[in-house]
Amino acid sequence: MIPWLTAPDFPPLSQALVEPNGLLAAGGELSPAWLLAAYRRGIFPWFSEGEPIMWWSPDPRMVLLPSRLRITRSLAKTLRSGRFEVRFDTAFAQVMAGCAGPRRDAHGTWITSHMQTAYARLHELGYAHSVECFMDDALVGGLYGIALDKAFFGESMFSRVSDASKVALAHLARLLDDHGFGLIDCQMTTAHLSRMGGIEVPRAAFGQALDQLIGPAPAPQRWPERADTQLDWARTTE
Repeated sequence: MIPWLTAPDFPPLSQALVEPNGLLAAGGELSPAWLLAAYRRGIFPWFSEGEPIMWWSPDPRMVLLPSRLRITRSLAKTLRSGRFEVRFDTAFAQVMAGCAGPRRDAHGTWITSHMQTAYARLHELGYAHSVECFMDDALVGGLYGIALDKAFFGESMFSRVSDASKVALAHLARLLDDHGFGLIDCQMTTAHLSRMGGIEVPRAAFGQALDQLIGPAPAPQRWPERADTQLDWARTTE
């Protein structure tokens, strides 16, 4: 049995269920206070339309280390080509809508209108950020997530053109590495992220890392609008 929350006082992560993996609590709201309290501890909301808000902290946790993102030769070639224009925080709502769009491998979406409104508010406050890939001024891919001090919590990504989300992730990792971020939280293990350098860590170790990377009162962050076009993508980790 999981607790029903009426205040953002989350139970210890060790109380999360084994099956379904990581379900910790239900109830509450998607206000900035609740979301920031949850992410600070490595907890995130995940639920479908018509369900109560459910809070999760799976074990193990997949993370990417910004300095160790795996850049293949083909991806490095795409990055050097300048095929995409990469921007930060110029189309947050559109990126969320793209991530919520239909996918070939899924039915429906957990990125409901309620979720989009809640994360748009976090974006306005300077905690939620997007990385956007454009071609001819059309948005063709991107990702979004939450930045708290030196930890980034990735939420979702999408592509309408091959490699667009990979390019967004590469630029995100470079930006975060340049600013001393320690990790990118990927939440769940996927083969795609594993190929790009994602590693699994025990939930307890993940929580300890967050204690080192996030202070008691994370400040909003302002990101540059345009990605650096002079980055050196010559080195690959293939």
